[in-house]
Amino acid sequence: MQTYTTGLFVGRAWSLTEKGPILITIKDGMVFDITHPSIPTTRDLLELDDPAAWIAQANGKCLGKLSELLTNKLEGVRLLAPCDLQAVKACGVTFARSMVERVIEERAGGDPAISESIRSRIATLIGDSLRNIKAGSEEAMRVKAALIEEGIWSQYLEVGIGPDAEVFTKAQAMSAVGHLSNVGLHPISTWNNPEPEVVLAVNSQGQIKGAALGNDVNLRDIEGRSALLLGKAKDNNASCAIGPFIRLFDSTFNLDDVRNAEIDLLVEGGDGFVLKGQSSMSQISRDPVDLVAQTIGKHHQYPDGLMLFMGTLFAPIEDRDVVGQGFTHKMGDVVTISSPKLGSLQNIVRLSTECDPWIFGVSHLMRNLAARGLLKNEELA
Repeated sequence: MQTYTTGLFVGRAWSLTEKGPILITIKDGMVFDITHPSIPTTRDLLELDDPAAWIAQANGKCLGKLSELLTNKLEGVRLLAPCDLQAVKACGVTFARSMVERVIEERAGGDPAISESIRSRIATLIGDSLRNIKAGSEEAMRVKAALIEEGIWSQYLEVGIGPDAEVFTKAQAMSAVGHLSNVGLHPISTWNNPEPEVVLAVNSQGQIKGAALGNDVNLRDIEGRSALLLGKAKDNNASCAIGPFIRLFDSTFNLDDVRNAEIDLLVEGGDGFVLKGQSSMSQISRDPVDLVAQTIGKHHQYPDGLMLFMGTLFAPIEDRDVVGQGFTHKMGDVVTISSPKLGSLQNIVRLSTECDPWIFGVSHLMRNLAARGLLKNEELA
């Protein structure tokens, strides 16, 4: 709760009364509906020159206590992902440790049983030599040449230290789930893990307006079999969680706070298993501004903006059941991702086939907003 006493936050919630989504903010521990005909979506809010200033002066209907919303006890309202019309994109292998793990997955062909021996061999060759390298630098190119000579070059090292970042589509607009929702694993996966990340909120002009927490659910065995299976590994029903809110940039929170953010991960299994981890944004190999510039610009436009996952340092290797096979999820795992200035995002792991199906898309949103008198032609120009 202390996290939300400073700063300006925007979120979305499903309202039983409106039979659709509403924009919400927090003031003095209370939740307010601030949906307005001029700002019916998060997308519209982020297009403003100063979204935080608009939130600060917005007058809305009080819905109840924040503590009740965050525990799913606020009557008639439940949290959604804070984004709506934005594309959901993600950057991969932006940290040295996770980059090495992607190489291991590739070499193991998605088989966790042989990953440990490969990990030891690669660690001997690479060690910590990549940790402080700036992607695309002359030093990085020298390391690349040395690795090729050693015979261990990989497509993951290319995007990890080469000039071009890996940017892929994580989820479709309107498909991300929010705080306390189930997150889904494709049923064919047997080796998978959460990926705690900071997610940038970017408008159509490429301006970063705020940030949120995210879980870029990862299927290590599927992507490890072939990088061409990235779509199957990353984009499934309920496989993307964002929230609880977007913290908007203002005098209390800016891009340097994002650059220095510490993200904690806690996985609690019904079998008593507990996994803790941390991802430090200070160790990222590409600056957030560079990642945004490689995603949106003259080469690619996003008229509704985008949410951009920036990658994770976290790659779990702790054994859960079988020695040498590392960590993988079990159904019912409770995953909590938290950061002091962004709050806490919690989800429960299920199969994608058992999570609530995604049935409310962009067309449904437009019809709902129109029925509520929240769409005007001039607002969409």
